[in-house]
Amino acid sequence: VPLCIMHDTGKPSPTSNSSTTTKPTSPTIPPTQLAATPQSPAAAPAVAPADDEDETDVIGDLMGHYGKWQLLMTVLLSLFQVPNTFHISSSVYQAANKDFWCQRPPQLQHMSVDVWRNLSGSTDNCHRRDGLDWSQLSNETTGQWELPEDENGKLVACDKWEYETQDNVGNTWTSEWDLVCDKEHLKQVAEMFFLLGVATGGIISGYLSDKFGRKTMLFISAVLQTIFGLLLYFCRSFELYLTLRALLGLVSVSVTYSGLILAIEYVDGKWRTIAGMYNLFPLPISYMIISGLAYLTQDYQRLQLCIGLPGIFLCFLWFVVPESPRWLLVKGRIEEVRRIIEAAAKFNGRQLPADYQLTPPTQESSSQDFTYLFRSSYLRRISICFLCIWFTMNLVYYGIILNMSSFGGNVYLNSALAGLVEIPAIAVAMYIITKVGKKWLFCATLICAGVACCCAAITEGQPDLLWLKITFLMMGKFTISAGNTIMPVYTAELYPTPIRNVGVGACNVAAGLALILTPYLSLLNKIEGHLLMSLLTAWSIFGGVVVLFLPETAVRSKTRNSTPGQGGVNSNASAAKQV
Repeated sequence: VPLCIMHDTGKPSPTSNSSTTTKPTSPTIPPTQLAATPQSPAAAPAVAPADDEDETDVIGDLMGHYGKWQLLMTVLLSLFQVPNTFHISSSVYQAANKDFWCQRPPQLQHMSVDVWRNLSGSTDNCHRRDGLDWSQLSNETTGQWELPEDENGKLVACDKWEYETQDNVGNTWTSEWDLVCDKEHLKQVAEMFFLLGVATGGIISGYLSDKFGRKTMLFISAVLQTIFGLLLYFCRSFELYLTLRALLGLVSVSVTYSGLILAIEYVDGKWRTIAGMYNLFPLPISYMIISGLAYLTQDYQRLQLCIGLPGIFLCFLWFVVPESPRWLLVKGRIEEVRRIIEAAAKFNGRQLPADYQLTPPTQESSSQDFTYLFRSSYLRRISICFLCIWFTMNLVYYGIILNMSSFGGNVYLNSALAGLVEIPAIAVAMYIITKVGKKWLFCATLICAGVACCCAAITEGQPDLLWLKITFLMMGKFTISAGNTIMPVYTAELYPTPIRNVGVGACNVAAGLALILTPYLSLLNKIEGHLLMSLLTAWSIFGGVVVLFLPETAVRSKTRNSTPGQGGVNSNASAAKQV
């Protein structure tokens, strides 16, 4: 699942009252530093601002800040994003709409659907004429059969339906459980249950990862994810299916969270950004893979089997991937840390000192809570802004991803293109955010996404301009994906270190609310054809405007050159210092 919903409210990192740049007091990297970006002037002390990307510790000094071992481990951990992306996007194909009609009598199975609809008066495909003896009618007598004088007589609800079989969609939730007419909303409920699990897991996974360890939680969650994913293949009860979907969402976000934190705790300094961003690249590739699998299987059960099996192979990485050495050091498990450092140093070709010492860090207690986000005017401003922005970003990003089947055209091709355009979007955003401030770039991604969605809304309902509508949608997907890459980095920069985890945790709540609402966006097109894209347009532009109220972040070269007393920080620093 994308970075914007996988941060969590881990324990705030300890801070020092020293006015000089120091090494971090705890080697355990806070969850919200997954982007490992430098603190902004707003969050830095007024003298010699410390740069998170320059912070290293004894573990990194011993085994190497980034080498072949770290590269191998972070790439392996990024593979856990593949089944996560499969599961969150599978509903695009498994819940796809199908053409349907009231079931024909056995003797009329060869009658054309259009003729049957006319005879049965089933204009909405949910009701048919009542009081007619269909047994008197056959394919041979259709031409001589006359409707009663009151041909618009009483209608009764159909109790069984037939579905189009030559639609390149195949068997879906719709045809398996007759989710049509008054049951059509249950498709959105099934999607919502999964995303509700994701939202809930995003809140609790940080605590569990801190308590039981990154590796332990990663593989427990991965095993459960595989079990739940495969149970969905065998499930025939819709109620049980909903429950399994919710549990699947709950453990999937824990897989993402634990794997992400484990990856960034293998490295330090500026390499935290690289390790965090590695976890993004499997997302667009997975979107393209699942679109191909869905096209080849065209059956929701076979697709579920295909996306559930990869988890089995990932579980064997338990014997390859070690626990976070920084988490182990915090817990005082020195011998385990030594074994990991020695193996990593040997793999990286580094010589270890003969008498190196490892001492568990002293951790200061921290009692910051949600109220700290509103203790100063600066914090109130960025907190309100980020709550709106995270809600907007998730609503628009997943509003596009999870509604591909309702935009028209070939859903498989559209989804593959949406994944393809995200690859350069992530790469471009990763490059630019290391060179310039993020405020205006972030604002531009949201505004451009809004403009693209507006253009797509204008072309809505014009079949001859479908190609143009899809083009605008892909442009919107490109820009919103770039914004999705910038958002967690920007958020981590603007929050002061002591409450950074609390701030991002609050943003996760807003993101979770957006996720829960996303499945219902497709219903807007049933009210009015332009409503869905118009809503995404409005929210995108709203998010871009809100970004303008945020302070700019520092460019690294400027931050480094700042010295005490030379105005190296902006006026927002004093506000942050009041926390």
